[in-house]
Amino acid sequence: MKRIIIVLAIASTLSAFAQKPKTTTEKQKMDAFISNLMSKMTVDEKIGQLNLVTGGEATTGAAVSTGVESKIAKGNVGGIFSLTTPQKIRKAQEIAMRSRLKIPLIFGQDVIHGYKTTFPIPLALAASWDLPMIEKTARVAATEATADGLNWTFSPMVDLARDPRWGRVAEGSGEDPYLGAEIAKVMVKGYQGNDLKAVNTMMACVKHLALYGAAEAGRDYNTTDMSFDRMYNEYLPPYKAAIDAGAGSVMVSFNDINGVPATANKWLLTDLLRKEWGFKGFVASDYTGVSELIAHGLGDLKTVSGLALKAGTDMDMVSEGFLTTLKQNLNEGKVTIAQINMACRLILEAKYKLGLFDDPFKYCNDERAAKEILSQENLKFAREAATKTFVLLKNDQQTLPLQRKGTIALVGPLANTASNMPGTWSVNADMSKVPTLLQGLKEVAGNNVKITYALGSNLIGDPNQQIWGTAHGRDIPRDNRPESEIIAEAVKVAEKADVVVAALGEASEMSGESSSRTDIGIPDTQRRLLAALLQTGKPVVLVLFAGRPMTLTWEQQNVPAILNVWFGGVEAAKAIGDVLFGDVNPSGKITMTFPQNVGQIPLYYAHKNTGRPLGERPWFTRFWSNYLDVSNDPLYPFGYGLSYTTFTYGDIKISSNNLKPGQKIKLTTTVTNSGKYAGEEVVQLYVRDLVGTSTRPVKELKGFQKISLQPGETKTVTFEIGEEMLRFYNSQLKYVSEAGDFKAFIGTNSRDVKEVDFKLVK
Repeated sequence: MKRIIIVLAIASTLSAFAQKPKTTTEKQKMDAFISNLMSKMTVDEKIGQLNLVTGGEATTGAAVSTGVESKIAKGNVGGIFSLTTPQKIRKAQEIAMRSRLKIPLIFGQDVIHGYKTTFPIPLALAASWDLPMIEKTARVAATEATADGLNWTFSPMVDLARDPRWGRVAEGSGEDPYLGAEIAKVMVKGYQGNDLKAVNTMMACVKHLALYGAAEAGRDYNTTDMSFDRMYNEYLPPYKAAIDAGAGSVMVSFNDINGVPATANKWLLTDLLRKEWGFKGFVASDYTGVSELIAHGLGDLKTVSGLALKAGTDMDMVSEGFLTTLKQNLNEGKVTIAQINMACRLILEAKYKLGLFDDPFKYCNDERAAKEILSQENLKFAREAATKTFVLLKNDQQTLPLQRKGTIALVGPLANTASNMPGTWSVNADMSKVPTLLQGLKEVAGNNVKITYALGSNLIGDPNQQIWGTAHGRDIPRDNRPESEIIAEAVKVAEKADVVVAALGEASEMSGESSSRTDIGIPDTQRRLLAALLQTGKPVVLVLFAGRPMTLTWEQQNVPAILNVWFGGVEAAKAIGDVLFGDVNPSGKITMTFPQNVGQIPLYYAHKNTGRPLGERPWFTRFWSNYLDVSNDPLYPFGYGLSYTTFTYGDIKISSNNLKPGQKIKLTTTVTNSGKYAGEEVVQLYVRDLVGTSTRPVKELKGFQKISLQPGETKTVTFEIGEEMLRFYNSQLKYVSEAGDFKAFIGTNSRDVKEVDFKLVK
């Protein structure tokens, strides 16, 4: 028997060795190939690989690359972005294949929330709390984008954001590090799949490292200043989750960190990203991020290009500072050939992993493009996905769902525009395929409903602001009649209807990049229209288009029903109809806190206590932490969202009040659908560390489950808590848990919860 055991052990060991070299050999094969290639490259050709230019189809900055074709032929371009279709990409790749060493180009694009089949904006997708669905949106996006010739996406954007004035909150997952990290992981998996060499997967680019979502005053591109405690515990986890999920590339943020802009920040890109987190991919600057270091005050183009390379930026997007100055920096000893070689190698590795050296034209397939883009299957999924993102904010006296009878007056500047339905960063959307809300509602309502329409108001009273808010072809034709006349026309239409649907809020380009706002309420002229519609006495449903949390205190007080539809993608209009008429019960929950007014910003649920917390004291109480003019409460708390039905939570049962390392405790509750409609509910778990060596948030999301319940049905929901879930970075940046008292909360949002106590015992 002993001999048999020894033989089996040896066989097991040999088997392990036999399996291990498979991956090692693959890496050795890649290393040998790239080393051989680089041995033939001149310094100029190596630097050329670090140059990322734009094809000019979708400009996202002030500069546009010039002389692209001649630079490709000379080997002075490593990649192109904003160039699409198999025909155009094949033409560019053919030029690269005529260069001396025939090194293929990598082709990138801002595939943010879908490709041609556009899905809801990322902030809306997060509101679904549906991780498998979110992953599938990335999978569909990768399938379509690769069919159109692309192999690299500048997504996911995982910047944590707690200031809704910042327009780019639309591109992220909200204010919570746990939820943000979970979404980051599934997005990377959706894009990259299990095999980057597969023709329908593409390389993810995690952005924007780091802290971009904390830009001061919510003003885009602005500076950021943050403690390491907040950085490590709150803002960094989603980036690290994406890296741990295997993201192949990273994009640097515009802001500075500890006084050094991210693009030239060695601590960030080398010490943290590569050494501490073990990232093996390549780092790209953001649009002209290298040359913008000049305005930051770090020196001229030659100086800042050297600083960026030495810090760990491998690819220069559009600035061409690397292309035009690195050789001089090298000759002057300001950068080393080893630094240039490392950046070049990382970019060549990415191309190798994508299979471009095996077949540079693998993504140039006209048949795939015709078959796989905007397929009926994809459009059906886009419609279903959109319905899961809408958030019912208010529904007094069961105003919703609407009945399929009578007359509905559809009013508002967002009611009859197709171009604003997909939302910001939908640069690839085919607007000819996008119905307006008016068209969508008519299709969904059926023949027994009469739908009338009136513009009701311009988007914004100020004509210039309306131009700024409808950029990139998202125009809403302006009515130059007096405002009173436009409103009066809408009131007449409303008076003849049984119910009024007011399509109001933001245009799609009022959020997104370079779309920060200090007033995040519904624009002035729209507010006056809404007030006039309410005065008719007709039931009014506010269908709110938004790319951010908005200040809706007046609307919450006065409008019977509010459905936040964000920007729902190519099938948004039909999806809105599905929810308004009750074919789908809304189940979305907000992932950013909605403030009562902008003076409360930043406002987020996982805040820390002061030494003088208001607590249960009445507002206003002097010498405690509160305002004179408004309570501390949000308008809608994190995790909030109503349903056409109601859910009743039972008390929490806990398996043990003592938790030891290596063990888990179980928390169990019941959730009952106590209403009349089938519905989905997001059951949320929060934890509070009551005593520690560092101050801890009053609540932290630690888990969630989305369940479906029929009327009258009860389900038991169980969460497990282990010691590892209670760890945090202490003041010495050590990742630890600390023994002591904790609270656990389970509920329908971060405010409305049941609680139970437990101890971590060590």
